[in-house]
Amino acid sequence: MLQKFEVIVIGAGAAGLMCAAQAAARGRQVLVLDHANKAGKKILMSGGGRCNFTNYFVAPDKYLSHNPHFCKSALKRYTQWDFIALVEAHGIAYHEKKDGQLFCDNKASDILNMLLDECATYGAQVRLNTPVGQVEKTTEAGCRYRLQAGGQWLGCESLVVATGGPSIPTLGATGFGYELASQFGLRVYPQRAGLVPFTITDQHKALCTALSGSALSVEVQCGAQSFRDDMLFTHRGLSGPAMLQISSYWQPGDSLTINLMPDTDLAQALRQAQHQRPKVLLRNWLAELTTAKFAEHWLADSRFSGATLAQLSGAAMDELAAGLHGWQVKPAGTEGYRTAEVALGGVDTDELSSKTLEAKQHPGLFFIGEVVDVTGHLGGFNFQWAWSSAVAAAEYV
Repeated sequence: MLQKFEVIVIGAGAAGLMCAAQAAARGRQVLVLDHANKAGKKILMSGGGRCNFTNYFVAPDKYLSHNPHFCKSALKRYTQWDFIALVEAHGIAYHEKKDGQLFCDNKASDILNMLLDECATYGAQVRLNTPVGQVEKTTEAGCRYRLQAGGQWLGCESLVVATGGPSIPTLGATGFGYELASQFGLRVYPQRAGLVPFTITDQHKALCTALSGSALSVEVQCGAQSFRDDMLFTHRGLSGPAMLQISSYWQPGDSLTINLMPDTDLAQALRQAQHQRPKVLLRNWLAELTTAKFAEHWLADSRFSGATLAQLSGAAMDELAAGLHGWQVKPAGTEGYRTAEVALGGVDTDELSSKTLEAKQHPGLFFIGEVVDVTGHLGGFNFQWAWSSAVAAAEYV
């Protein structure tokens, strides 16, 4: 016996719940399925538990995709301002942290509860602890797809795949959506971890370990892409917003060029300080601009470790400046999906309508959120893609 719904959404995360609520608000009969024991686990842990739910400065150039134009339609039709209005309508207090990043004043659970409340208000059902097995097309009346879930067969006119990517598997993340897309003959780009810390194993490992926990404001470059933000040294390598951002553009074998002091022209500053304070130790002078710990370890093995400013030649100052402004690092790899905030790659956007997120070759089959080959920068952009792509599909399911 086939239990029928108009819309079934696989995945009770950000995109899935948003799509379910919006579709139900149109009067559609909606069921959300998720194998996890709790909805929205990634929402709850995001933004340090406060959920960076969108950004004031959402724009297509903040997204990576094999087709950089694909995201434009959805982002334009459901904007950050639309989501902010929803947040405000639910009385959720929020603040801008920096660079347009919006966080809950209270907890990330405010956003999850808002989505669940929206589902409940409009009658969208959410079933947890319900893994989905077989999925197939059907010719049964009123259905285009049927699937096995929770020991029974369910049928639907529209099937929405909102299963996210494999990042942070401890929260139950899997590659189910990619497998399903492949089953239906859709092209899927290979996935890799994005917004993820780097591991360092070469001669720079000792420095990273010694400085573990220390942070600097840096500018990092990989190829033509660069970011200006904080960098954090760790026992295993490099992390912090600047490193997470550039990791989405990094490929194995690439080197990073890191300007450790982007606000200072070091060669000029050294010459000026040499003239004004010749007897000051270089280590102490560098500590004033960074930290005592950084200055100590950066200079530890260099011939300048005990030098005063007066003892530095012009060539030595240029050498010091070049090293700090252009630190060359070749990561061994990244921390992988274990700590990655997103997965790059996914369902090829050429297989989908940019207006509806529906598979061009399979009417009634939709892919939204992270499972699609659209990945945002750090700072609320991935959540906005979840909201925008969900609403785009919800209007047509």
